Amino acid sequence: MISTLAVTAGLLLQAGGNTHLARAARAPDPVRVSRADSIAYITLRESGHLLLLNVDPIGRITVLFPFGPYDSTGVDAGVPFAVPLPPEAQGNPATLVAIRSRWAFDFAALRGGAGGTWDYQDALLLQPTAGEPLGAVLDIADRVTDGRPYDYAAVGYSRDGAATALGPPAPPQVCLSCVRRGTPVAVASASVPTNAVDCSNASLTDSFCGVNSGSVSITSAPPAAPMPQQVVYQSPAPVYVPYYVPLFVHGGRKRFESSLPPAPPAPRPSAAAAFPIAPRLVVPSTGELRSLGGRRH
Repeated sequence: MISTLAVTAGLLLQAGGNTHLARAARAPDPVRVSRADSIAYITLRESGHLLLLNVDPIGRITVLFPFGPYDSTGVDAGVPFAVPLPPEAQGNPATLVAIRSRWAFDFAALRGGAGGTWDYQDALLLQPTAGEPLGAVLDIADRVTDGRPYDYAAVGYSRDGAATALGPPAPPQVCLSCVRRGTPVAVASASVPTNAVDCSNASLTDSFCGVNSGSVSITSAPPAAPMPQQVVYQSPAPVYVPYYVPLFVHGGRKRFESSLPPAPPAPRPSAAAAFPIAPRLVVPSTGELRSLGGRRH
């Protein structure tokens, strides 16, 4: 047992004396990014595809590399990769985020048409962010990598040029999924005074109802609530409307009779029609008279 403790103590002393060797053997970060004057430097531990974005103090997002959606994004490992900065990103507060992926990026949501430029006007992912810059850039990384794993490095620069490493994006301060229920409060009943007496049905004749220590509190029954009046809808009264009866006046004409021209007079009958020719008189013969009368005259 003593020998085991001695070996353990010797190993601890050796590890404590060679701290610089242990620190040197530590693997480098997958992605490192820094800014110097007008140049941004990115170093990858393993070769892959690189995307570099910049967020200015007012939240505007700019793609620094690649220069166009159709440019090559492959970068070798172990060699600092230099990216020139635009004039507005030099010497001003900014947030640089470098994203490295083993697979090629899909920039369909960031392209500005057939011209091969970044669509800063209409692409929703490239619109200015009003929240945390790192969270907005990682939303872009999730989209362009199509959900595949990736490595990133982020650094923020203040107005005096001091660099500050940015860790994982902080969650929002407001818990949208939390629901706090208030403690139910019991409704307190109205306290009734001890000397209160209901005198609504008492007959008072030169006396008081419920005298207690010289103080009297007379309570009467609350008036009954008025019954709602029933609305009766009556039918409207009949209205007499006289009808027009036409009147005829002797010698006059109807009110609505149209004035027509008088009819032409009927033709007067001729003399022949007024005085027709008399019928011819036929005298029977003697033989006809004998046969009719039976007697001869």
